[in-house]
Amino acid sequence: MAEFVMQRRVEFVDTDMGGIVHFSRYPIFMETAEHCFLESLGWSVNCVIDGCHIGWPRVSFQCDYLRPLRFGQTFEVVVTVLRRGSKSVTYGFVLREGGEDLAKGSMTSVCCHLLPDQSVRSLEIPEKLAAQLDTFVVEGGGS
Repeated sequence: MAEFVMQRRVEFVDTDMGGIVHFSRYPIFMETAEHCFLESLGWSVNCVIDGCHIGWPRVSFQCDYLRPLRFGQTFEVVVTVLRRGSKSVTYGFVLREGGEDLAKGSMTSVCCHLLPDQSVRSLEIPEKLAAQLDTFVVEGGGS
C-alpha cells in the first residue's frame, strides 16, 4: 500500500480565540490533501475528459479529533484509499506530527458528470485513475 503525504502549517486563519485549530478547518485540511493527491497522479477534482466535465461531490465526511493543533504548528496529512468503488472513492486521512496522530478521518467522493444545467450524474471512475487509486488502497479495503 502506498500513501500520499502533504505537509501543512497551522495559519492564524485556522485557529479559534484560544489559538487552537477550529474543528471546521479539518475538512479543509483533508480536502486540500485530496486535491494535492489527485494532482500528484495527474488528475484534478475539476477536469474535462473527452468533453465530459467531471467533478467529485462529497457524500460523506467523518473526523475524530485526538489532540489539538495550535497556531504555527507544522503537521502532515497522510492520504490513503479505504475503498475504491466503480463510481466512488473513500479516502482515509491521518493528521500527524512527529509520528503522533492528531486526527483521523474519512471522506467519500463520487465521480460525477457535471452537466450544463447544473445537475450531476454519477459515472464510473476513469480506468486509468481507478488503477492509480488501487495502489493506495489499504489492506482490508478494496474495490
